[in-house]
Amino acid sequence: MLALLAALLFGLNAPISKLLLVGISPMFMVAFLYLGAALGMLLLHVFSWHRRTEASLSRRELPWTILMILLDVIAPFLLMWGLRMTSAANASLLFNFEMVATSLIALCFFYESMGKRMWMALGVITLASILLSIDFSEASVWQFSVGSLFVLGACGCWGLENNCTRNMSAKSPAQIVMVKGFGSGLTALFLAILMKNPFPESFIFVSLALLLGFVAYGLSIFFYVKAQRSLGAARTSAYYAAAPFMGVILSILLLREVPTWNFIIASGFMIYGVFLAFSEEHVHLHFHEKLTHDHAHRHDEDHHNHVHHPPVTGVHTHEHTHEACAHIHPHLPDIHHRHSHDQNVS
Repeated sequence: MLALLAALLFGLNAPISKLLLVGISPMFMVAFLYLGAALGMLLLHVFSWHRRTEASLSRRELPWTILMILLDVIAPFLLMWGLRMTSAANASLLFNFEMVATSLIALCFFYESMGKRMWMALGVITLASILLSIDFSEASVWQFSVGSLFVLGACGCWGLENNCTRNMSAKSPAQIVMVKGFGSGLTALFLAILMKNPFPESFIFVSLALLLGFVAYGLSIFFYVKAQRSLGAARTSAYYAAAPFMGVILSILLLREVPTWNFIIASGFMIYGVFLAFSEEHVHLHFHEKLTHDHAHRHDEDHHNHVHHPPVTGVHTHEHTHEACAHIHPHLPDIHHRHSHDQNVS
């Protein structure tokens, strides 16, 4: 539900940005969206009790943090070069590769488990996304070019960036949003000034863009990171693929756009794909190696049975150790189940 909520909030981006682009250049728009996410989350973090129950980013996450910021800078560059050499319709189709890239990287490099239902779900959701992206009013939509390689490169960067976030997901989502927001926002702001884009004349437009950034980027990424704790990178990206559908629904409501027949058919595929992902059950005897880490947790579930003196109830955070054990129960590739699957998988 958190992943779908993240998709719903990100779906606000397209229809509302379309209205704001009348008074803001695209590069400044990107900057304000990311900065709005970072500034809003900073205020929420400072004045919220929630920060006391989340583990802070540490030196252990530094390599992933640096790589995440670099990828967030490289991907837009590749995308802009690609858009110069290919059509917008072609690029829209290629954007669906981000979900595939996220899943393949999670599988091949981080050994995230994926059963038959999950592979089917990814295939159906990808088909739905492609169907939604096709503009049947154009005679030729698909064409492969050098520009397509740049767009695919950008999707690959975002796929790897999603897996970097996955490896940080045990830590404070608010801090991750702030790092991502300030890193990407200041970079986009520098590029907008370097490219001599006109600064928006209306303070109202800037304020609305910052507010949209907080909701559609800040809160969306916040819930996305929380979802990755329990679902892993591949499954979260599958649910997040619902974002374009949320955007189309909001466009119908806000902009009075008429739904197309391919949107109706694609929606059916999307619902079926989400059902497949939801109904997946992963059960096998698995072994937990001894693990020491720091994250928000409770003591009313299977993996946190250490003792506090005096006893502690509710969500809290501290460095704790899980002793080695073997047991069997339904699970997903959450932060406690990122083991290999050489045998005994069902």
